[in-house]
Amino acid sequence: MNAMIKAKLEILPADPGCYIMKDRQGTIIYVGKAKILKNRVRSYFTGSHDGKTARLVSEIEDFEYIVTSSNIEALILELNLIKLHDPKYNIKLTDDKTYPYIKITTERHPRLITTRKIKKDKAKYFGPYPNAYAANETKKLLDRLYPLRKCTHMPNQVCLYYHLGQCLAPCVKDIEKQVYDEMIEAISKFLNGGVDEIKEDLQQKMFEAAENLEFERAKEFRDLITHIDSIMQKQKMVSDDLTNRDVFGYAVEKGWMCVQVFFVRQGKLIERDVSVFPIYNEPEEEFLTFVGRFYEPSNHILPKEIFVPSSIDGKILQKLLNTKVIIPKRGSKKELVDLAMKNAGIAIQEKFQLIERQEERTVGACEALAEAMNISIPLRIEAFDNSHMHGTDPVSAMVVFIDGKPAKKEYRKYKTREAAKHDDYGAMAEVVRRRYTRVLRENLPLPDLIVIDGGKGQIEVAREVIEDELGLVIPIAGLAKDDKHNTSQLLFGSPPEVVPLKRTSDGFYLLQRIQDEVHRFAITFLRQQRQTNVIQSVLDDIDGVGPRRKQQLMKHFGSVKKIREASELQLQEAGMPPKLADSIYRHFHDATLKTD
Repeated sequence: MNAMIKAKLEILPADPGCYIMKDRQGTIIYVGKAKILKNRVRSYFTGSHDGKTARLVSEIEDFEYIVTSSNIEALILELNLIKLHDPKYNIKLTDDKTYPYIKITTERHPRLITTRKIKKDKAKYFGPYPNAYAANETKKLLDRLYPLRKCTHMPNQVCLYYHLGQCLAPCVKDIEKQVYDEMIEAISKFLNGGVDEIKEDLQQKMFEAAENLEFERAKEFRDLITHIDSIMQKQKMVSDDLTNRDVFGYAVEKGWMCVQVFFVRQGKLIERDVSVFPIYNEPEEEFLTFVGRFYEPSNHILPKEIFVPSSIDGKILQKLLNTKVIIPKRGSKKELVDLAMKNAGIAIQEKFQLIERQEERTVGACEALAEAMNISIPLRIEAFDNSHMHGTDPVSAMVVFIDGKPAKKEYRKYKTREAAKHDDYGAMAEVVRRRYTRVLRENLPLPDLIVIDGGKGQIEVAREVIEDELGLVIPIAGLAKDDKHNTSQLLFGSPPEVVPLKRTSDGFYLLQRIQDEVHRFAITFLRQQRQTNVIQSVLDDIDGVGPRRKQQLMKHFGSVKKIREASELQLQEAGMPPKLADSIYRHFHDATLKTD
């Protein structure tokens, strides 16, 4: 604990609020809330902690706090700060599950669509559905019952859906709003559990058609009734009332929490959500934060009721979500909460060993590297590799690993500009210079370790750029390969020397993953560049084939070889006009004849 933290701990207020933990680079790594700031923040720096909390505390170099007037204000502020800064130690909905919903749009001519994104667009959303198949089949059924518009963009003439009786053709007809309102009301009734009424109406129409000897039409109604029975989910009925509700339960073990959510719709248990994550605060406080994030607009629709265990402050949750929060005391509703709690306990038991092993292979591997190299824990590692094809099309790539896991959104590709074609050292120096000049200019986070896919020479040129030119102090390591092109040695120091690291260790396994990933990323980029150059060189000589046509041809055929082998008819099927298809065909085949 540094002197600044000690001084701040002495003047912490005994008020509710939020605290913001920062690492040595000033990056926010954790946001928490507390009923009494003084007690909660001091607890991080006193006593012993388990591995996860100890790891969090070891990274804290500074903290700030914001006092609020109540616990509910602290909770709201915490959720806003997490959303703004996305700290790495805060609860994340890590599995990132999204469920399909059926949506009725608010357009002048509304559409019925399936979607996994929930927006604040005043549209009607129904669900979630147990799987995409169930949602799509239900939509198909409703398309047959209610002819709403299908086209994303309004066409100039009627389409097949109109002839099938599944669209009113607003593209050529004036459809009154009342017609749409009646259909939307019927669809809403159907999706909110009014299936029996719809079936009765269809049965009546079936009998009427049969009496009028319209047997084909009667058969259509019969098929629709059968389809309804097959599509509607035969889920376990858990309640006699049809209120939409979510039921929460949770379990805690060894600093990890599992939250189980049951989605109950029209009295039926249709789906569940399971989330497992590490916690650094009191379980009840972490639970409140999780539920707040669970109902952020882009995640899940807020139901009419929420059931939570008795250990949770339902009043705070009700104020936060502005919906009815119930703590069942007895009967079937309490049994449902107990079932969610039981399932959470089972889930965390099943996943815990896997979670622990994953931690060992990620953050634990970073700790092993730090010990072997005698450096701070490299929680952010950036790795570089060069690639070329016999000296042509030289490219470079950088991958980023955070907490021992790839952060693919931060990967970068480079075309070398200044280095000579065969100058691998020059290419490495150029790319490292470009990367960290930008990092300094844009105030981006610096890595804890730079890994170079190469030996002593590549390490030294990278060091010259990092230390001599840019004045940065960042550990730089190299990865040497054996004659079978497998990771064999970790090089570090000045001059670089082999770091003793067991090949069976998690640290060595992490280095292998990093080297394989940066090499894969560089090779993929090289192939893309080669393919682009081949397309340019082969197709540029054909009149009428510009960038858009090239992209269209490659998307359809997948390779230049298949374009070369395509017939005129196949080229037309790819979207080429007849004359252009003839030109492309003749270009390749005339060239073949001349070569022959």
